[in-house]
Amino acid sequence: MEDKIILTIGRQFGSGGREIGKRLAKDLGIGYYDKELISMAARESGLCEDVFARADERASSGLSYAFTMGYSSFMGGIFTPYNDILSNDGLFKIQSDAIRKLASEESCVLVGRCADYILRDDPACLSFFIHSSEECRIRMIVERQGVTVEEAKTLMEKTDKSRAAYYNYYTNKTWGMASSYNLSIDVSVLGLDETVEYMKDFIARKRNQRPPHFG
Repeated sequence: MEDKIILTIGRQFGSGGREIGKRLAKDLGIGYYDKELISMAARESGLCEDVFARADERASSGLSYAFTMGYSSFMGGIFTPYNDILSNDGLFKIQSDAIRKLASEESCVLVGRCADYILRDDPACLSFFIHSSEECRIRMIVERQGVTVEEAKTLMEKTDKSRAAYYNYYTNKTWGMASSYNLSIDVSVLGLDETVEYMKDFIARKRNQRPPHFG
């Protein structure tokens, strides 16, 4: 597809990265995939979604298994303990294959899950990292999660630590470091709306064209 465009978005928790991804997808007329990637990986592999959800963007510890002893799920008519057959690394491989397959078929926005690294050799791919000031992030978390300021801080730190460990382990790069992405943006400088417009302009300039739709 001549006009195919793949946008990957890494993000700090509470930075608005997911909302930005949705707006970009809507404005550009392309697909948006976040948790949907879990469903896709499940369909491709024949495993239940909960298997992927439990390991989603959580750090792997080498070859340690993804699930605690005794956890099981239904596959092929037989209840099978996944700790016996699948590691986090195996689940990452399945999800990576699903991401590559999707990117080969359509233009889309992909949020998280090391998509920038998985698609690093795809010329249609542009990678972004969305971050924001601690004050703005805490305010957004409090508003959207209905938690206290202290709870928001704890949730923010815990989630970012988990995402960083997951990304660093599977990519051998550094989560959030500007050099790991095509563009790193502080949303607190321009706000959500203007950040989306800035990113759309960046995308158009990169492609040396101005049309707002990439079907």
